[in-house]
Amino acid sequence: MRRLLILAAAGGSAALLLGALGFQYIGEMPPCKLCYWQRYPHVAAAGIGVLALMIPGALLPYLGALAALTTSGIGFYHTGVERGWWEGPTTCTSGPIGNLTPEQLMEQIMGAPLVRCDDIPWEMFSLSMATWNGIASLILVGIWIAAARTNAH
Repeated sequence: MRRLLILAAAGGSAALLLGALGFQYIGEMPPCKLCYWQRYPHVAAAGIGVLALMIPGALLPYLGALAALTTSGIGFYHTGVERGWWEGPTTCTSGPIGNLTPEQLMEQIMGAPLVRCDDIPWEMFSLSMATWNGIASLILVGIWIAAARTNAH
């Protein structure tokens, strides 16, 4: 059972990563900075999964859960940036322009990222890719924890 849970959790991260790459290369939707940040923990979780299949113990599945929780948190943070609930990194979003001089406005335009983190390029059921990643990754956290607990008993 432990092996199956680890395969599901690590495979889930790999599938989400492949989906993101599909949107990028097939769907021609380049990722923003926060999108990239969400990918790194998925890569870590997949690698942890490979190790956890070879090394017994609960530590690696708990590390997989931490990786999935990290990408989930970044996904929900990104959702807040997309929805305007809070500001994202200044290298990823644009700031207010109300009090800018024409020179400052031109500087902001020229320094703007090519893909902004506060734009939503795709939605399903009114939820963005970042939100779906946050939800799916929370499910993966549960699977990782189940794998760790299965090992402990």
